[in-house]
Amino acid sequence: MMIISSGPRRLLIAVVSVVTALVPFYSAHAEMSAWAENEGGRMRLVALAPDTAGKIRAALQIEPKPGWITYWKEPGNSGIPPQITIAAGSGVSLDAIAYPVPKHFFKGAIEDIAYDAPVTLPLSLTAAGKGPVTIDAAAFIGICKDICIPFQANLQLKLGPAIQSHPEEEAILQAADASLPKPPSEDFEVTAHAMSPDRKTLSLDLVLPGEGKTAPDIIVTGPSGYAFTKQIGGKRDGRTFKVDISIGNLPKDYDISGKQWSVLVIDGERAMETTLAFQ
Repeated sequence: MMIISSGPRRLLIAVVSVVTALVPFYSAHAEMSAWAENEGGRMRLVALAPDTAGKIRAALQIEPKPGWITYWKEPGNSGIPPQITIAAGSGVSLDAIAYPVPKHFFKGAIEDIAYDAPVTLPLSLTAAGKGPVTIDAAAFIGICKDICIPFQANLQLKLGPAIQSHPEEEAILQAADASLPKPPSEDFEVTAHAMSPDRKTLSLDLVLPGEGKTAPDIIVTGPSGYAFTKQIGGKRDGRTFKVDISIGNLPKDYDISGKQWSVLVIDGERAMETTLAFQ
């Protein structure tokens, strides 16, 4: 497996048509916005009314057209990660974006971490105060085929009363949650990790959920814009796996002490994501 760019990501951006560059507001007095569309696919916002603490379950649905892809949080050595901004003064804040398990795509020396099928990114939002809630969001993604086209849309959603039932929205959000990698468990976890003194390799010891013979897919994400996947000398013994991950050039003067990186491990049909703390 090739290493993802160890430097800042490069963007392959096409000349953007007017409709792609800025899609007008799409609003609905419901819990799903209208679809915003461009030549490579479409996206929309889905949400439920706030709970008693003001927490809002929401998601950005992205549907690439056949042959197109859209990107994970660290896209590889080309691509655009999803960006979602909530309008200031709207009374709604974005707490977190979650990402379903992605795939690797290779084209020559280029490696992408992305999705080639419809994907729903769960969003955690908070509404300040009581009363009606309007989510005013700007979504910016890359949607790519031979080139990467920026796709920006303004999505506005007015939420109805929490007492109403919204089975379609609830089903969409439940399916999105089910597509996320799971936290560590006794049968699937990182049991040890260590960075080499020269910061060129990261050693990992893992417990894997199956008795397979092949290496799992491993994606290590460090500073923003950096991801690493090149495995060196991996050895699988039943459910245990020891491997070094090649770490390329980190930012100049980067101090790893006290930092937390993330690692996503995909073994067959299961995926686990956890943090790696460095002393």
